[in-house]
Amino acid sequence: MDFTIGNETDYQYILENDHHLMKRLIKRKLSDGEIIFIHHHSKRVGWLRYGYFWDNIPFINLLHIDEEYRGKGIGKEVMRFFEKMMAEKKFNMIMTSTLADENAQHFYRKCGFKDAGCLLIDNEAAELFMIKNIK
Repeated sequence: MDFTIGNETDYQYILENDHHLMKRLIKRKLSDGEIIFIHHHSKRVGWLRYGYFWDNIPFINLLHIDEEYRGKGIGKEVMRFFEKMMAEKKFNMIMTSTLADENAQHFYRKCGFKDAGCLLIDNEAAELFMIKNIK
């Protein structure tokens, strides 16, 4: 498994594949190094995109792994990589969120995240916020 920090050469890939990121934000996310690409035997199989909650807590916005590579431990590996990277930057905690009707919540709990609350929006499943101390 190999992880690389995205750069401007990854623009077209993200534009075509990350349908949750506004087009006008792609270049900034790439230039700020906030997209980590996941490679398996030199093939790109997913990415982790993050930002900052309250401008000071690393927040995983999206973890995508191609369907055929799920359930093989790749997600756990990229999480360890991300946690180490954030710890090296002197952060003590990371966050994420997921909808209550999505299976991702179970993955994050297995990775050591704890429930920290939720956001209720009319006609949508609750958005679960999760935190993990990394130091």
